[in-house]
Amino acid sequence: MPYNPLFVTSQNRNLQGKKLPMVSQDLDSVRAYQWEITFYNVPVAAANGVDRPLTLAAKSVSQTGYTVEDIEVHRVNDKVFYPGKASPEELTVQFDNLYKTKMSSLLFDWIKTIYNPVTGEFENGRQVTPGGVVGNFKTVADIVQLDNKGKPMSFTRLYGVYPKSWKQAEFNYSTNEFHTIEATFRYDFIVQNANTNT
Repeated sequence: MPYNPLFVTSQNRNLQGKKLPMVSQDLDSVRAYQWEITFYNVPVAAANGVDRPLTLAAKSVSQTGYTVEDIEVHRVNDKVFYPGKASPEELTVQFDNLYKTKMSSLLFDWIKTIYNPVTGEFENGRQVTPGGVVGNFKTVADIVQLDNKGKPMSFTRLYGVYPKSWKQAEFNYSTNEFHTIEATFRYDFIVQNANTNT
């Protein structure tokens, strides 16, 4: 069967009549700036006891995904490959250091639930507080892709998210931009869903 080039010979590319060609409207894509990220149940509460949101201050999000490692099999003169363990990538999020949410302190309080530089202690992850509530430094995060009207069209859900690093941006009198906080996160599982985040 001969190969039929889609974009060259497709009837949808025909520039005759009153219909728009496929490459004029059907190949529209999600914009890199149409997104929101939300961290759920962050184990740091505000003074009024309500969890502080991390959605509004997120400025940029790095690539997400995972890579399946190779298992090499050698047989005489041949080398073939089989899929092995999957390794999720790290997630880097840049936050504006806002006055209202005090993003720098919030992220620092979160990473202190893993390693506290004041006491030098590592937390065990799941622990019972004096009130009997079980705490966990891992959480769930959603990266929501929005359509051209700002409605959710798909989302990437990350399970087992915890902060791995916390870095303040450079302080410099000569710059004219917001101060930012960069945090790197690890996660255990990633799921891409074409529906809204539920």
